[in-house]
Amino acid sequence: MTLGPLIVQSDQTVLLEVAHPDAEDARHELAVFAELERAPEHIHTYRITRLGLWNARAAGHTAEEILGTLNRHAKFPVPSGVASEIEDTMRRYGRLTIERADAAEYGEDRAGELILRSDEPAVLREVSSAKKIAPLLGNRLDDRTYPVEAWARGELKQQLVARGWPAEDLAGYTPGDPYDIELDFSQEGRPDWELRDYQARAVEAFQRGGSGVVVLPCGAGKTIVGAASMAAVGAKTLILVTNAVSARQWRDELLRRTTLTEDEIGEYSGQVKEVKPVTIATYQILTSRRKGEYQHLSLLDAEDWGVIVYDEVHLLPAPVFKLTAELQARRRLGLTATLVREDGREGDVFSLIGPKRYDAAWKDIEAQGFIAPAACFEVRVDLAESERMDYAVSEDQDRYRIASSSAQKEAVAQRIIDRHPGESVLVIGQYIDQLESMSEALHAPLITGQTPVDEREELFNAFRSGEVKILVVSKVANFSVDLPDASVAIQISGSFGSRQEEAQRLGRLLRPKSDGLTASFYTLIARDTVDQDFAQNRQRFLAEQGYSYTILDADQV
Repeated sequence: MTLGPLIVQSDQTVLLEVAHPDAEDARHELAVFAELERAPEHIHTYRITRLGLWNARAAGHTAEEILGTLNRHAKFPVPSGVASEIEDTMRRYGRLTIERADAAEYGEDRAGELILRSDEPAVLREVSSAKKIAPLLGNRLDDRTYPVEAWARGELKQQLVARGWPAEDLAGYTPGDPYDIELDFSQEGRPDWELRDYQARAVEAFQRGGSGVVVLPCGAGKTIVGAASMAAVGAKTLILVTNAVSARQWRDELLRRTTLTEDEIGEYSGQVKEVKPVTIATYQILTSRRKGEYQHLSLLDAEDWGVIVYDEVHLLPAPVFKLTAELQARRRLGLTATLVREDGREGDVFSLIGPKRYDAAWKDIEAQGFIAPAACFEVRVDLAESERMDYAVSEDQDRYRIASSSAQKEAVAQRIIDRHPGESVLVIGQYIDQLESMSEALHAPLITGQTPVDEREELFNAFRSGEVKILVVSKVANFSVDLPDASVAIQISGSFGSRQEEAQRLGRLLRPKSDGLTASFYTLIARDTVDQDFAQNRQRFLAEQGYSYTILDADQV
């Protein structure tokens, strides 16, 4: 009998032996319900969490499936306590439900009211007596039912998750104003296309749940999933995006993939204020305040929206959670490449946007040819003597910038570019002065948050066409920028240990290449500094998705 690659421990950690022949299969199955905590060379550590199990349950997985994964791949028997905890945790999901009161059961005067319901009176008593939950409920109707204050649907779900009793929301959604949106599979002058199987499954999963999150890798067509979901609902739609460039790319994709016309799609951003049957707004405009008041909240009520789409939901600003708590009667679709949030608010995504409805492993989609394969490299650079002295005497808060902005990275970046003649290269960083210096050294144009939107688009288009082969970009290019021919990315600095940023930056390279090239993702790290320490956290994302990475010395490139 072959022993498997997993060791399941009683503290609900799972160790994965990376070199084992079954490691890839085990990793893909683990990703459904466990979170990667550490990813050194040989043994990766995962943790089984409540939220991971509830997301798996909401996506249709069962405790039997999950235990089957662990038993099938375990080197030693799964501890009985872990098996019991998985069963008990997953059993908690859905034992409380939020519903609409039925006239036949509760009378005409209560028909349609929100109720919290459970077939287990003891569970209902436990949550209803909690200090933060009791004010959200009215007087008990019977042993199984409490009325819910009309405004409290979102907050109640948050509090129930915090108490360890996630409710299944069955209260339904307002239909919104009907609006005919159809996918257009054959536009004149454009090649025919069709929904990929995983995209169709994602749309079906969203339709069944009515709200929730779809997790797909960058380049796998999340925007198409959004468009197809809009068509399936057939109602006026509000789309929330990260910035104005993203808004324009959503508009262009909707024009390309649906029967919508330019007159039917509005942009609501810092530059333009249009409200149309399909309106695309930026998170920034929605959360902008004047004299302490949110100026543009009227947008949320400007139309009777049937769907609200949250693009890059892992980047949702904190104020939008509060606004979303009040939008629970609307269908909500979150789109993202990773559910990881650096602020730890994954529980709020689960309760307010909705649970994970569908995800697809990056490597599976790569195997189908829908995203490009990628080779990942960490290149370790030695600081110059003067930089090392500055680093040694600096305060902790300054050391990351000194290390990650090392001028030594410029020559290394040039050597990497020389290794990839003719390829389209993105150089991505965090600090504007470092990017300006790199842009000058490489004789390459620079895009930052200060670059006007029209100029950004011109440069992005020149890069897409091949007129510009090297582009230096700040974090504005982390998300929702479609650069299908980029085949090399050189990451010279980043947002500390952000795994979500790693996902976005790798994602810039994953559009399939017309020439079949493998993408190359380089991260330049200052050796023996906090830059190297933070890189270890960022690399957890690569390991989560099944990418190995090669560590090189600077003189090896």
